[in-house]
Amino acid sequence: MTKTYEKICKTLDDTKELAYRFAKLIENDGCFINLYGEIGAGKTAFVKKVAEAIGITEKVTSPSFVILNEYHSAKIPVYHFDLYRLENEGVKTIFDELQEYSEGKQITFVEWAQFGQNQVPFDHIKINVTYEDDDSRRYSFEGFGEKCARIVEELIK
Repeated sequence: MTKTYEKICKTLDDTKELAYRFAKLIENDGCFINLYGEIGAGKTAFVKKVAEAIGITEKVTSPSFVILNEYHSAKIPVYHFDLYRLENEGVKTIFDELQEYSEGKQITFVEWAQFGQNQVPFDHIKINVTYEDDDSRRYSFEGFGEKCARIVEELIK
């Protein structure tokens, strides 16, 4: 069962509004989120705004060179992975770890999830960020599993 939602953000303020709405829906129980999009599309910008919305006080940065950034200053921890620099074998070595980050009350973001060969058998939300011709961004949300489908349904309202 999947649900989908799309939103075009013409400005950074639009992105902030969307991220804050999303944050309110996941800040109590957490969620596992796979992010897709080209370099510079707005994946990390979205993560930064969600982290800000839930009260993360640390500086949120792209985990491109370290694979994982952790943030513990809010009431729920945020884990931010980036699979871009991992080869297929590298992704395989952290796949079980990724599954562990899908359990419990935490928010886990995985940028460049396509390098994980899209093999996420557990509940998650897929967010695809694409450039539009007018330099705006299209955010497409798709929820997999009952909990994540409910979150996306709430975004639709």
